[in-house]
Amino acid sequence: MSDYDLVIRGGTLLDGTGNEGRVCDLAISDGIVAAVGGNLGPGREEIDARGLLVTPGFVDVHTHYDGHVTWENRLRPSSCHGVTTAIMGNCGVGFAPCREADHDTLIRLMDGVEDIPYPVLAEGLPWTWESFPEYLDLIASREYDMDVGGYLPHAALRVYVMGERGANREPATEEDIQRMCELLEEALDAGAMGIATSRTLFHRSSDGKPIPTLEASNEELLALAKTLRRKGKGVFQIVEDIHLPGKDVSVLRQLAEAAGRPLTFSIGTGNTGPHIWPQLLKDLEAANAAGATVKGQVMPRAIGMMLGVELTLNPFYTTAGYREVADLPLAERLQALRDPARRERILAEPMDPDPALVLGRMVRDFDHMFLLGDPPNYEQPWEQSIAGRAQARGVSPEEMAYDLMVEGERGTVLYLAMANYADGSLDAVGEILRHPDVLPGLGDGGAHAATICDGSYSTFALTHWGRDRAEGKLPLPELIHRLSRATALTMGLEDRGLLAPGYRADINLIDFDRLALHAPEITYDLPGQGRRLVQRAEGYVATLVNGVAVYREGEATGALPGRLVRGQQAAPTA
Repeated sequence: MSDYDLVIRGGTLLDGTGNEGRVCDLAISDGIVAAVGGNLGPGREEIDARGLLVTPGFVDVHTHYDGHVTWENRLRPSSCHGVTTAIMGNCGVGFAPCREADHDTLIRLMDGVEDIPYPVLAEGLPWTWESFPEYLDLIASREYDMDVGGYLPHAALRVYVMGERGANREPATEEDIQRMCELLEEALDAGAMGIATSRTLFHRSSDGKPIPTLEASNEELLALAKTLRRKGKGVFQIVEDIHLPGKDVSVLRQLAEAAGRPLTFSIGTGNTGPHIWPQLLKDLEAANAAGATVKGQVMPRAIGMMLGVELTLNPFYTTAGYREVADLPLAERLQALRDPARRERILAEPMDPDPALVLGRMVRDFDHMFLLGDPPNYEQPWEQSIAGRAQARGVSPEEMAYDLMVEGERGTVLYLAMANYADGSLDAVGEILRHPDVLPGLGDGGAHAATICDGSYSTFALTHWGRDRAEGKLPLPELIHRLSRATALTMGLEDRGLLAPGYRADINLIDFDRLALHAPEITYDLPGQGRRLVQRAEGYVATLVNGVAVYREGEATGALPGRLVRGQQAAPTA
């Protein structure tokens, strides 16, 4: 007779505490860790984990699966990389609350801010809700390959309360703010993870309008923060242009102190100076030492934009010569671009006919543009950049990029390290990542469908920072802690991220020596055959959610034990 549903035997347990690993058995019953130790009784099923790491499932605190959860069950690419809980609604964008008249506004906002194309959202979203609680109820009726939780998105809230005034970034009245706070209370009671907002110039709707929350006053944000304090739950997530002159973390500290709850924000570094992250880390330390809970989120590698003829952007997408053929089927487009006369014309055309189009200049940053390779190399020296290769060959970077871009049956994809690559390395990222008040995140799973593929950051963190980098490696137990227990605790999910009796059996079995990333791939599996980048890994022998295997050796099992997580979750009682 079996004592347990499943026993994982002989693996090296990295339990999420940050402590060194130990070889032992782990038993599961009813989706919960039942026992950890040696010589455990038999299980109805058993896994020989000798030579494998046994870790908690990872908690990804920054995703954008807000639309995906309404039409699909497998949340890729995150679920391919050991993630067993994902938090969406980040950056203040989402789809609830929303009146029917504002559907188009929120779709265009998500399209512009997170590059989830308008046709995909227009076809995929069922719009069976108006309020945020109704949206959560829809999610609760569905099944997934991981657990999901969601912030109340401030931009959607503002448009819902203020209508066109909110969309146009007009100041909120006292009555507007009071209503927003009432709806935040309602959302928290229904299971929102908190509230998310953005005040960055880079977040714009696909029609060019800035995000509705860009100019939201400190008074508006403080009122929302105080609502979290009044309810005693929730996290405040914010994207703020703290790198701009006159900006610092003081307003973030003020919000965290007003909320009495965790606040998390994006941190990183530009590719060129001046670099403010050392001062930001000092400010973080001061804020937390004074009693606030402020956590930075950093991407463990460069923020990487993928460029190519088959993707949203490439180094020549703004030119008239490219735009003339941009809508042709891929094979015809490549044929047209290979025509010597068109090549000569495009290379001679202005870099960016619209000076206000920042991306048009960014995609010509050949000093930070690379061939990623397979397996992908995310930290390459300048000599391997497009600029470096061009110099060695005696051609212009534009010529080098163009000729690479049109090679092959589907063209060649180029990788642009558009941020977090100061001085041509990830040294600064490593310094930020190892800071005790910083969490790994910003993978944007579900977003930037045909531009960015950083939802694989957990696998990268383990292989690059935990195993392969020559200098500056982080201890593997600490990395596992950061990816699981630290992120879970920040979100108030005290029931997971730790492999101990009574905790959720969200587990990864990892062949660490074999753990590796594949190059990103382009698929057409979104609604309306929309395209997206996905990235596979090998070395995850199994990923379990609620004690059930959802992946084995990189292949989905078909099991969907993941559910909506309604707000913070208490730790198990003894």
